[in-house]
Amino acid sequence: MTPLSYTEAIHQVKKQVSASRSSFHAGMAVLPKNRREAMYALYGFCRVVDDIADESLSPEVAASKLQEWRVRISDMFRGKTSDAVTTALLPSLRAYDLVEKDFQEIIDGMEMDSMTIVAPSLATLDVYCDRVASAVGRISIRIFGDAGTDAMKVAYHLGRALQLTNILRDLSEDAARKRLYLPCELLEKHSISSRNPSEVLQFLQLPLVCRDLASIARTHYTQADIYMKKCPASAMRPARIMRDYYGAILGLLLKENWRDLSFRVTIPKWKKIFIYIKDILL
Repeated sequence: MTPLSYTEAIHQVKKQVSASRSSFHAGMAVLPKNRREAMYALYGFCRVVDDIADESLSPEVAASKLQEWRVRISDMFRGKTSDAVTTALLPSLRAYDLVEKDFQEIIDGMEMDSMTIVAPSLATLDVYCDRVASAVGRISIRIFGDAGTDAMKVAYHLGRALQLTNILRDLSEDAARKRLYLPCELLEKHSISSRNPSEVLQFLQLPLVCRDLASIARTHYTQADIYMKKCPASAMRPARIMRDYYGAILGLLLKENWRDLSFRVTIPKWKKIFIYIKDILL
């Protein structure tokens, strides 16, 4: 089989980003072409390993497929590519001094998902958030143009804040996959005895658990803001857009107070435009 060219590879991963309709796309639009394409390639990687975790028939099947990606990533850092994602990512490795460990940790997080997480401890949830979100942040921040200590602190806190917001927004969707990311300590604090994901969502105390977890997320948003101010504004612009999008979602979740879990909270289009314009002018 003829190897893919970079042009063919990046075209494929761009199609993935466009099809996702993710707020990720807006944050990346402010980047110069080379950095934007690097982020598209990173998204393509995250998408494919996430799909393995979500769609594999068993944890064993997922583990086997994820192991293939561990090898592909290792090979990529040695200059060998075999698919659209690694071909699209390869130029970014040296250009932005990317670190293999971050990619491998994302795969570790997907393996945690494939084993079906149910009511983890706060410590385990934090490890999960670091792997599936903050590790992505560490790669992204380098692509944005800042690999300094303060920028890595932004990745640490913002990744956790965004992932906790996702968890609080996607309770029903996760329960349908038999997953429950709400930590056992908070369930116990509010006298929720069940660990069956669907049953937990029926408890009247659920909003109290969610508000406690939202408080942890807000602390991470606040810390991310503190470190973001210490970094060059141009490098932080995509991170700021993502921060404000997801911060707005968390605010809406708190306002709705998890009364109707069938209703997926989204930001109105006018507000997205306002956030985007505000943040690109900073």
